[in-house]
Amino acid sequence: MSEQPSPPGSVDARFTLAAERTMLAWIRTSLGLVAAGVAVLHVIGEFTSPVLQTVLGVGLVLLGAACAAVGGRRWYQTTHALENGGHMPGPFAIWVLIGGLVVVSLAFVFVR
Repeated sequence: MSEQPSPPGSVDARFTLAAERTMLAWIRTSLGLVAAGVAVLHVIGEFTSPVLQTVLGVGLVLLGAACAAVGGRRWYQTTHALENGGHMPGPFAIWVLIGGLVVVSLAFVFVR
């Protein structure tokens, strides 16, 4: 029994569902970063410097928002590449987010 040929532009559902799961992982990560930022701003006791506490909390919230935006953009680029051919998204945005997370993490190590 031979397999039916796929119509032009169609994509195996496994690939689109994998791209969607990856995007949802970006959203979960984003929610975790935003929750951590809110906790730093409103739940954790005062830091030695209220300005530093605000900067770290807002930084985490902004990093979470950036994570959601990057995840959504990469999902769009990936599904577009799967449907129409072309290049998959590159790693630049991921490296920027990793850099931001490293900076915020190191700030937490040295402020408490």
